[in-house]
Amino acid sequence: MLGWNVLRYTPRALTSHRLVTEQMAIIGVNALPLVILIGAFTGAIAALQATNLFVKFNLLEIAKPFIGGSISTVVFTELSPVLTALIIAGRIGGAIAAQIGTMQVSEQIDALEMMAIDPARYLAMPRVLAATLMMPVLIVFAHVVAIAGAFLLASLKFNLSEADFFGSIQNYFRISEIVLGLVKSLIFGGVTALIGCHVGFSTSGGAEGVGSSAVRSFTLSSAAILMIDALFGYVL
Repeated sequence: MLGWNVLRYTPRALTSHRLVTEQMAIIGVNALPLVILIGAFTGAIAALQATNLFVKFNLLEIAKPFIGGSISTVVFTELSPVLTALIIAGRIGGAIAAQIGTMQVSEQIDALEMMAIDPARYLAMPRVLAATLMMPVLIVFAHVVAIAGAFLLASLKFNLSEADFFGSIQNYFRISEIVLGLVKSLIFGGVTALIGCHVGFSTSGGAEGVGSSAVRSFTLSSAAILMIDALFGYVL
């Protein structure tokens, strides 16, 4: 029901653009440094695991033309979307639940309803829309720094040349990989914010309830992200 109300009020985003842009700044701009940091190490770890596997079986020289392409496929379709979504679930999903939960226990939401302001329009819609729009932007930044981190580690530890790494990406790159990751990110962002709003509206029990809601939002969002990702993998 909350999701339907958010969808119903989405056309009013133009008249409520200030609320939406404020949330876009919080969800997107403020989270960008953390996303870049995690993205760089995600790429480095992906490169380390991929190359170590080939080294283990003495296949590194044979596999050099494929390392960059294999790493980029994993980064574009799985690692960047999922790990970035989990970061946002912890940082933003929990914050949304705590903010709305605080308003719920302090009866601020009751005050909004007394003034004939629908909380779904004023609180939920801007947050869900902002998360849905900003998640793909964060994913793009995560892609770039992850590939850079992967190349840096592969070149320093395994002497993989720039031509081998980026040539492999160019040879085996498919636009569908980027599209799949961005579609996942849209869904992850919307689901994370929607769960945070729902948990926040259901908060009770004072300060202790607010803390429990933040933890519950992160737990449910993380589980939902992994289940949706598994569903994508099964269907596609």
